[in-house]
Amino acid sequence: MEPTSSFSGREGHVGDPATLGIVTVSDRASKGEYSDEGGPAILAFFLEAIKSPWTVVYRCVPDEVAAIQAALVELVDVENCSVVITTGGTGPAARDVTPEATEAVCDRMMPGFGEQMRAISLAYVPTAILSRQVGGLRGNSLLFNLPGRPKSIRETIDEIWKAVPYCVDLMGGPYMDMDSEVCDAFRPVSARR
Repeated sequence: MEPTSSFSGREGHVGDPATLGIVTVSDRASKGEYSDEGGPAILAFFLEAIKSPWTVVYRCVPDEVAAIQAALVELVDVENCSVVITTGGTGPAARDVTPEATEAVCDRMMPGFGEQMRAISLAYVPTAILSRQVGGLRGNSLLFNLPGRPKSIRETIDEIWKAVPYCVDLMGGPYMDMDSEVCDAFRPVSARR
């Protein structure tokens, strides 16, 4: 994927399309020194799991608070993304500042996202406790941080996304149909279409 790009999936389905944001946070990938693997891993999940129409807006930025904040604000306030997912920059290293940038642009935090993501990862690696992933809301958008490695991204998003479509519903966003064999998203019976 190019550092700034968009991609559409699932044409021909009835309903308002969801606009989804992906932000890869990486000094090397943003300079073209390293091929981004995190953003494409998230995109691959969308291609497999979401049955309703959607568009992705993608950004790749360096590990700098101002650059991350600018990308998040643009994707929510200008591109009108219902969900924005970051990948990378969530560990304890000095340049891992994605959680701080995310918290700075959110109106309200959703602590359950970080708690659940760490719990999922702990089933695979004991170093999951080193992750500082967060989730929060900006306006009518959900933002959350995923790890940077494709394997970890997939282990986490497969579980976390089960709650995302209903969260988007509650914020007045587009209804997202999911392929239940890939991601059996939960909605109360009264909220199903």
